[in-house]
Amino acid sequence: MESTLQKPAIVTGNTTLRAKTIIYWIVTAIFCLQMSFTAYAQLRLPQVAEAFTHLGFPAYFRVELACAKLIGVVLLLAPVPTRLKEWAYAGFAINLASALLAHLAVGDGPEAWGFAAATGVLWGLSYLFWRRL
Repeated sequence: MESTLQKPAIVTGNTTLRAKTIIYWIVTAIFCLQMSFTAYAQLRLPQVAEAFTHLGFPAYFRVELACAKLIGVVLLLAPVPTRLKEWAYAGFAINLASALLAHLAVGDGPEAWGFAAATGVLWGLSYLFWRRL
């Protein structure tokens, strides 16, 4: 006689996948919100324009960077091919590492580079969970 009860391994596997999926979307949503906010700030807030000048970047660079961030956010949230998501994650990694290095190069303290470092942790979690799905 065959049991009609589900095997624990199947239930555990589905539960684990569901938990990973939920964590992925929460972390990715927060990361995308932060990237969208920084893109908005780069386009609209004069103090951010001053920060770019302080770091030695030309004024047009913040517009290019803001547009690239918004495209990357769309790619992370939309159902696009894996290769495009990989490129978006790579672009964000370069962006966050460059922001951290730029602040350190001019001698800024943690109040300036801390946001990039914290966002980098969110990036890492989002990428890790995406790769495990």
